[in-house]
Amino acid sequence: MILIILRTAYFLVCAGAIAGYIFPAEIGDLQGIDPATISSQDPREETRPDFILDHPTVSFFLLLGITQLATVLDVVVRRKRIDLISATYFGLLIGVLLAYLSGQAITLVIPPSSNYRGVIFLLLLLVLPYLCVSLLLQTRDDFRFVIPFVEFVKDVKGGRPLVVDSSSLIDGRIMDVVETQIIESQLIVPDFILAEIQDIADSSDKNRRTRGRRGLEVLARLQQCPHVDIRIHETQKGEFRSMSVDQKLVEVAKQLRAGVITNDFNLNKVASVQDIVVINLNDVANALRPQFLPGDRLTIQIMREGEAPGQGVGYLEDGTMVVCENAAAMIGRNVTAIVTRVLQSSAGRMIFAKPVHSVRTDERASSH
Repeated sequence: MILIILRTAYFLVCAGAIAGYIFPAEIGDLQGIDPATISSQDPREETRPDFILDHPTVSFFLLLGITQLATVLDVVVRRKRIDLISATYFGLLIGVLLAYLSGQAITLVIPPSSNYRGVIFLLLLLVLPYLCVSLLLQTRDDFRFVIPFVEFVKDVKGGRPLVVDSSSLIDGRIMDVVETQIIESQLIVPDFILAEIQDIADSSDKNRRTRGRRGLEVLARLQQCPHVDIRIHETQKGEFRSMSVDQKLVEVAKQLRAGVITNDFNLNKVASVQDIVVINLNDVANALRPQFLPGDRLTIQIMREGEAPGQGVGYLEDGTMVVCENAAAMIGRNVTAIVTRVLQSSAGRMIFAKPVHSVRTDERASSH
């Protein structure tokens, strides 16, 4: 709405200024002033280009069309965000200053006696202030006006904001991390991530529907949590057309100079390659898990057979998978095993072990 008012006002100002430049006699007649007096007193009558004097109507629409090219450019570049008052003030100030300096510069190229000098300066005075205001309207989160001891910048809690993806919301552990109050940055949920979770929640598949609803519940809890500042980030329709959700997320993080919170292994790699700070919830969880070294003992319940013959698979309380050799026949039983090796990655952790009795048998065989 604000931009519609700005564009309308810009069009009317341009039309009025150009009409006053091209039709001084007609404007004076509307105001009850003798046209002959205007013609004798107005130096523009002599300095206006011959084309304007010969074709005033065509010149009016031509100059008006040139000024509205700035509006077309503004519509094509759709990202528009900044405080209205500061954008208008600084935009007009810088725009008029640039127009004045440009007008002084063109005197080196166009002599003062040229008929085109006035029209060029008029276009500069109309177009540059508008472009400056529009530029600032579109760069609220990226642009800072710094004056000695005064900085106009949005007050954001914490440091670099963090963009949240759907996998971390569906996973739910982000809520536990936030409640520890170790995250002071603002959390940002793009609108397309919210739409993705809603689509999952509306899925006909029961498991996907349950995961989507859990993601929405976690988001609602985050919005009610007093320990974190979270907001929904709206993107322009068509801004990320033909991009995947991961690509959109990376682009938003770049635009906002933000990091990413995820537990998606592929997104972690894609964002890291593009120098975006990534907080992987799997890495956080792995860092807080008790460490097992080769030779340590643990007790697990064998849940199913493994991929290799003779392997049994169980899980620790934190969900870590334990692959136990020679335990395929012990499904449903608790087994005390000795850790043989541990594999750690951003995708998770996997422990390989052998039952204690199997280790003893191997030791006896080797001693003989």
